[in-house]
Amino acid sequence: MSHSQAGPPTGKVLAGLALATLGVVYGDIGTSPLYALRESFSELYGIALTEANILGVLSLIFWSLIIVISVKYLVFVMRADNHGEGGIMALTALVTPQRAAVPGGGAVPEDGAAQPEGISRRRNVLILLGLFGAALLYGDSMITPAISVLSAIEGLEVATPIFRPYIIPITIVILVALFLVQQRGTAGIGKVFGPVTIVWFLTLATLGLRQIVRKPVVLTALNPLHGAGFFLRNGITGFLVLGSVFLVVTGGEALYADMGHFGIRPIQLTWFGFVLPALLLNYFGQGALLMAHPEALENPFFLMAPAWALYPLVGLATAATVIASQAVISGAFSLTRQAVQLGYLPRMEIRQTSSKQIGQIYIPALNWVLLVACVGLVIGFGSSSRLAAAYGVGVTTDMVFTTLLFAVVARRLWGWSLPAVAGLCGLFLVIDLSFWGANLPKIPAGGWFPLVVAGVIFTVMTTWKRGRAIIAERVREGQLPVEMFLADPSVHALTRVPGTAVFMSSNPEMTPPSLLHNIKHNHCLHERVVLLTVETEEVPRVADAERVSAEALGEGFYRVVVCYGFVENPNIPEALRLVDCPGLAFPPMETTYFLGRERVISTDRPGMRPRWRERLFGAMARNARNATSFFCIPPNRVVELGAQVEI
Repeated sequence: MSHSQAGPPTGKVLAGLALATLGVVYGDIGTSPLYALRESFSELYGIALTEANILGVLSLIFWSLIIVISVKYLVFVMRADNHGEGGIMALTALVTPQRAAVPGGGAVPEDGAAQPEGISRRRNVLILLGLFGAALLYGDSMITPAISVLSAIEGLEVATPIFRPYIIPITIVILVALFLVQQRGTAGIGKVFGPVTIVWFLTLATLGLRQIVRKPVVLTALNPLHGAGFFLRNGITGFLVLGSVFLVVTGGEALYADMGHFGIRPIQLTWFGFVLPALLLNYFGQGALLMAHPEALENPFFLMAPAWALYPLVGLATAATVIASQAVISGAFSLTRQAVQLGYLPRMEIRQTSSKQIGQIYIPALNWVLLVACVGLVIGFGSSSRLAAAYGVGVTTDMVFTTLLFAVVARRLWGWSLPAVAGLCGLFLVIDLSFWGANLPKIPAGGWFPLVVAGVIFTVMTTWKRGRAIIAERVREGQLPVEMFLADPSVHALTRVPGTAVFMSSNPEMTPPSLLHNIKHNHCLHERVVLLTVETEEVPRVADAERVSAEALGEGFYRVVVCYGFVENPNIPEALRLVDCPGLAFPPMETTYFLGRERVISTDRPGMRPRWRERLFGAMARNARNATSFFCIPPNRVVELGAQVEI
């Protein structure tokens, strides 16, 4: 299918998108100055706070922002968009194209055509990389709100030690309030995100510039030789400092994931014209302060500010961290919807909080899981410095996977030569793997957390996908091709009753089991019988003109296929209004929907192993959102026909 895209924005439209981009995309990377430079000189490393070492760390920060964010993501990776959408899940769908049935319409089918074993194995490896990378983002969605808000509130300690006992409680109150407002949507709050973020970045630049003019020697850190000298002087310890330097680029994946909301041009414009200069000025300003006052290492960000500005700065930093948290929470919601639509997670309640913006959704179950995790992290770690140890391992791993998937896109889809792909992606991999290796020692101190979260989510995703595939295989064993069904004279001899019957099926070529069960028990057919299949395309959205295809099969039978993108919520009654087929109509009070409901039975029959995965899949299947509400079908027009399926 072809999917049209609008041309690049210009003028007022571009300006509006740029403002919105500031309020959503840069929250994560924009709050890193609160803790990144401080953590690079943590006592865990034992690096002396000398002028040479300060210049070395600043050089590493500068070139990390240039190479990883400006070059890798803004110039290259963001070109690998899936019909305008970015993020590792969209990238995975781009390099491993396959149409999937929307969960709930029956079992998820496998590709009809057999693939060579080597190609199939490579495809599976790419899918697993993408899935684990997506799972890692859930850990990031838990850590970012905790470390960002906590680091902002810790600024109160700089103003006066009186606040020290209240840092944790205040942080928890803010986090609880943040997650409570999610169910109301972010449309209203989003209007102030952009202006607040502008003030935040202007403040970053101003604070940094005040210190740089007092110690302009910090600007010599632009020379990469300072970074090289830092490694030579400090050896393996200097290499490990990269684990904290990496904190300055932790928002890179967010830039890529959010491109579907704004497009690449507004993100590039705001980054190079505003965000990057503000960040560099602030980091270099902190370095200048540390050169003049090494004792400021306790909290160089807040100590850059004059005493009178501390409380307003804490308030502004808190607002900025709330915005950063909102961005990753919304990202987790979007990622979950994509996983559900692509068949990697069971159906769950997804509420649309805006009638205008499809990306504004709310997932109650995930919201409360994230809240409990964030509060637990704040209580368990107790400070942003300790939380920094948990931050980085997951994101660096995700960046490695992004580079590998990008290499596949460049080689397979864009036709780049092997030397070009190897040269460019090899450079990115050297940097990614350096950051990854430097973060590995963090695992015992907290880096285990995002890996455990990712492992759990990855297990859930692969178990659900595998379980649905087994059910599809079991269901196919008893299915009858539509052509054979229609050729049976006894079918056409059945009594026909008024109305339209819609039988949902995962395979448009096979007769839905619910239709066979209906004939078996009721011995009749409706005047119009529709065999409906819902499919998820490996693209974000499908135009209404391409949403529905309908085919008359004769004798009052019709085949209808409804297609959705992986960021869309299915609405079957609304889609059926688009059907244009002679003799076929869907009067609301004369249309009945027949849905199949499988009850999973665990047996000794060869299938999913080990046994605990069978039990996990069964639990997920029992608790999945029912198909009626998932497809927005009126409950009073639904008939469910159950069947037991052994796995």
